[in-house]
Amino acid sequence: MTPEETLQQRGIELPEVRSLHPAMAPGVITGNLLYLSGATPPDRDGQPWSGRVGETYTVEEGYEAARLCAIQQLAQAKAVLGELSRITRVVKVLGMVNCVPGFGQTPQVMHGFSELLLDVLGERGCHARSAIGVQALPANVPIEVETIFEIA
Repeated sequence: MTPEETLQQRGIELPEVRSLHPAMAPGVITGNLLYLSGATPPDRDGQPWSGRVGETYTVEEGYEAARLCAIQQLAQAKAVLGELSRITRVVKVLGMVNCVPGFGQTPQVMHGFSELLLDVLGERGCHARSAIGVQALPANVPIEVETIFEIA
């Protein structure tokens, strides 16, 4: 089964990808690596995400925001590659969690991202990852994620 078929089976539709600035691409290929620009979670029920995990959002809500970022990153990869089957491996993920000082559950938030990639891509979705807490993110979103893929 292709990654697109797995997404369809799970009822997940990839959103349209648009560039936010003319100097920025959704992703760049160099050699056999695809570097994606950071993704933030899309609006939820028509409302933008705004706030910090541990204050505005629970760990569970942060997990959901991270999962939505994974869907965004897959949409970016598909926009650049044409098809997700070109992904041979998820190499590295950097998750930045907008959280309160002293928040120690950034890995639990990022599991939402990692588990979705593993579900959609199988063993190719297993990756190295960093999950860091930050003071602020663009538009005060609770999470932003960057991904590096190995591609064929």
